Amino acid sequence: MANIKILGIAGSLRKASYNRAALRAAQSLVPAGATLDIAEIDSLPGFSQDDEKSPPAKVVELKAKIRAADAILFVTPEYNYSIPGVLKNAIDWASRPYGDSAWTGKPAAVMGASVGALGTARAQYHLRQCFVFLDMPVVNQPEVMIARAADKFDADGNLTDDMAKKLISQLLVNLCELTRKARA
Repeated sequence: MANIKILGIAGSLRKASYNRAALRAAQSLVPAGATLDIAEIDSLPGFSQDDEKSPPAKVVELKAKIRAADAILFVTPEYNYSIPGVLKNAIDWASRPYGDSAWTGKPAAVMGASVGALGTARAQYHLRQCFVFLDMPVVNQPEVMIARAADKFDADGNLTDDMAKKLISQLLVNLCELTRKARA
């Protein structure tokens, strides 16, 4: 069976973000037969419906990367009980104009890291609501919510928590299984 291409998107722009670090950790935990590339969303302009029929080059590039991927791994921080605006902006750009969504049918998985006790639970649930309209099947288990992230990454941004690594590994295995089912 063909290699599964996963595209990872971190919803944080901060260079030392725990979520960006978790996405890099996921790259090293991808199961055999899969790859994980990262799409950067830091240079996307704010979404405007005025521009959706002739989007900026960065949006065209993002949509091409999404379309070339077999599955998507979202890694989201939690801001104000929800997903960050930059992540929602990327989702909106890649779903427009209506009828030309790059997300349609792409299997997805979600994880996140937070210095708080809930580990991005509320943001992940909000993101899952978006998947309904985007028509993206999603991995339900395991839920990877890395709480108290400051204690689970070293000074260089390396994930040091064995349980988090185990959960990420299983999430990626399950994403690959969902992707294979979607292909069949």
